Order: sequence, then C-alpha cells, then structure tokens
Amino acid sequence: PPANAGRAPGPPDGGWGWVVVFGAFISIGFAYAFPKGVAIFFKEIQDFFGTSYSEIAWVSSIMLATTYGAGPISSILVNRYGSRPVVIFGGLLCGIGMVSAAFCTSILQLYICVGFITGFGLALNLQPSVIIIGKYFLKRRPIANGLAMAGSPVMLCTLAPLNQFLFDNFGWRGSFLILGAILLNCCVAGALFRPIGAATASVKTQATEEGKDALKEEVTKDAMEMSSPMNIPMETKTEEEGEKDCCEKINQYLDFSLFKHRGFLIYLIGNVLMFLGFFAPIVFLAPYAKHIGIDEYSAAFLLSILAIVDMIARPTTGIIANSKWVRPRIQYFFSFSIAFNGACHLLCPLASGYTGLVVYSVFFGLAFGMVCAMLFETLMDLVGAARFTSAVGLVTIAECCTILLGPPIGGTLIDTFGDYKYMFIKCGAVMVLAGTFLFIMNYYNYHMLAKEDKERKAKEENPKSVRTENEGRNNWNKEIVRDGPELEPLREEQEGLKKEVNGT
Repeated sequence: PPANAGRAPGPPDGGWGWVVVFGAFISIGFAYAFPKGVAIFFKEIQDFFGTSYSEIAWVSSIMLATTYGAGPISSILVNRYGSRPVVIFGGLLCGIGMVSAAFCTSILQLYICVGFITGFGLALNLQPSVIIIGKYFLKRRPIANGLAMAGSPVMLCTLAPLNQFLFDNFGWRGSFLILGAILLNCCVAGALFRPIGAATASVKTQATEEGKDALKEEVTKDAMEMSSPMNIPMETKTEEEGEKDCCEKINQYLDFSLFKHRGFLIYLIGNVLMFLGFFAPIVFLAPYAKHIGIDEYSAAFLLSILAIVDMIARPTTGIIANSKWVRPRIQYFFSFSIAFNGACHLLCPLASGYTGLVVYSVFFGLAFGMVCAMLFETLMDLVGAARFTSAVGLVTIAECCTILLGPPIGGTLIDTFGDYKYMFIKCGAVMVLAGTFLFIMNYYNYHMLAKEDKERKAKEENPKSVRTENEGRNNWNKEIVRDGPELEPLREEQEGLKKEVNGT
C-alpha cells in the first residue's frame, strides 16, 4: 500500500536469513581464522629472511590491526552500497594480496601485501557479515550470531593442517598462491547477501511524485523570494548550510554521539584492554610447540584442537546467551568469559609436554569461543540495532591499536627472556584485568539503568508534573516567537504578498 511505501520491512528471523548466516559463516571464518592460520609459516619465513620473533609477529599484527582498524571505512561503504558488493570487493582484495605476497623478496613487502592489502580485504568481509545478520534476525539473533561466528574455528581447524600440507609440498610461496585462490570464495559468500531494504514504489508513481515535488518547490521558492521581509546575505547562509550538511553526512555514517553513551564507553574501554592479550597466544601457540621439540604436524594439530572446541563452544554459547536467565544480564556472562580466557593463559606455563598443551588448547578453545560468540551480541545489546553499524566501526578503529601492539609485545618478551611463559603471563594478566573491569562497570551500568527507569516511571505516573513542564516549555517558546510591534508593518506586507501568490 502507498502508506507503507518506503518503510523498511522487519527482520524475517528465518527463511533466506539462514542462507545469509551460511555466507557470513564463510566470510567471518576467513576474517578471523586466516591471520592465525598464517602463523604456521612464520618459523620458515623467519629463517628465510633471517628476522626475529617480534619482526615476524608484525605480519599477523598488521593484518589483524588493518582488519579492525578499517572498520569505519567498511561501515561507511556498507551504509552507502550495501553488504553484497562490499564483501565481493573484499574477497578480490584478499586474493590479490596473497598472490602478490608469493613474489615478495623482503619482510617489508610481506607487511604490505599480507598485512595491509589482505587485512583490508578481510575487514570488508567482517563488518558487512556482522551487520547483515542484525538486519535479518531479531529474536533468534544470538543463535544466528553464534552460528556465523562458528565459521572462525571451522576455518582454523581446516587451515592449520592444510597450511602445513601446502608448505611441505609447495613451499611458502606456492602456498600463498593457493591460499589467494581459496580466499576468492569470499566473493561467493558475498553473493548470498541478498539486500533487505525499503519497498520501492512503481516508476509511474515516482515520476508523478517527483513532478509534484518540483512544482511545489518552484511555487515555494517564488513565494519566499517575494515575501522575504529582510535581505539575508546568501554567502553566510551557504557556508552555514555547507558545514551543517558536512556534519550531517559524517553522522549519517558514523554516529559520534555514541561517545556520550555510558554502556558503549564501558564496552569500548574493556575491549581495548582485552585485545592487548587476545590474539598473541594463538599466534605463538604453534611456534611455541615447535620450540619445545614437538614435530610440525603435532604443533599444527594444537590449533585444530583449539578450533574444534571453539566450533562447539560458539553456537552453544549463543544458545545459552539467548536463554531467559542469561540474556537480560548478558554483559556479566561476557565479563566472565574474558576473565576465564585470561586464567587459561596464566596457567599455560604449568603445562609440560604435549599432553599439557593439548589440555591448554581445549580450555583455551572453550574460553575463546565464549568471548567471540558474544563479542558483537553484547555491543548490539547496549546500543541497539539502529546504531550498531556505527558502533562496530568506532569500536574496531579504537581496538586496532592494541591489536597491532599485542603480538609484537609478546614477540619482544620472547626475544628478551628467551622463554614463552612471560608472553602467556602478560596476556593472562591483561585479560583478567579487562574481565574484572567490565564486570564491575557493568554492575554500575545496570544499577544506573534501573534507577533511570524507576525515575521515568515515576514521572509517567505523575502526569501533573509532566503537564507543568510542557506548559512552561510552550510559554517559553511563545515568548521567543512573539514579534515586537516594530515588525507589524512587515508582517502585514508579507501576508498580502502571500495572498497574491496564492491567487495567482
């Protein structure tokens, strides 16, 4: 019906949405798992170029930081063009970056090809995939997010042994060529992202409405020119309108008013601190196993064990988070998951031999899956679906600094002390601190929200005070709008001109 034309339909919570979840499963899987899977080649690339642990760690670090730091650019492109073309373009960039990396002759060229180009392509896969799930799902959103996020462990479980197999048969250069071709599957995933938007009117109706609007604009413009009582300098007006339009365009894509949102700021500070120790243990897990004398395939299999447990943990966490007991206080569950993750890293140095590392990988996979399954769901719970696109962009640009520094700091600790345990202790301590901070501040936030809700209900139950406020506001507006007696002749002249125009 014409009344509903232009109105966006609600989330279908199913149907083609499950195909979209599958596409997000692939693109999110590559975005998260690929920087970790590339760590299989680090030991050999390090020997080939003669670099240190901290220098080789910058490859994954730059890739992860670019994936997160390009979040606002990705959000702007999604708002402008939609999720489908952005993901397809991101898949092409990933393929180009890895194919170019196969011909690199220095570690600096690897930073550019693998770090920046492939990282930016992964960013264009990650953000649109998360955003489009929020458009297709509402009631089942935690489950849909959990299933889509399960793509990361599935891909990691596959990539870890695959990368080792490719290296043994084709070397790291041939492996990068094949991986570039595999990453083109992101284009196929993007093709599944059918846009869900406002209903479009027929061409005839649009042409009629455009004609009416043009006619109204001409009449209004003439009337305003004839009835304008004062000459306003046009240059000043144009400048003010230009500045206003510029600010409106920026706020249309990135809502900076979120920095006044209490829950968003708590989430942002906690996550920035958490990412300082989030990725380094995964990047150095396989090199650590090789360092203590474990063979290459067994070292790669540790990542597969982590990924298998992670694969089960993510959808399970989504189901638990969607339950009526957890969802109203999902922020507490998220805080516990981060602290649990940190506790695993603190206990890792106690693991001796391959069996101990297998146990660590199981618990690490469980904790990692819990955090990742709720990473975006908790943000949407705080800011709502309408502001989620901007929130994701702003969060990722803030997080990229600590993501960039995390693995190199871990590599520096390994180079300095010649032991991996200090890197694990640093990561564990940082994550326990982040989880504790989020738990305390979320308790404060829930308390303040309950207090504000109580005050709002009290105002609604007492209509007298609301009416008094409205009357005072209306009286104040009337006094501002009221003209002085000196403007009476101008007002009469303006009314006469309006009547003449209407008569014409």
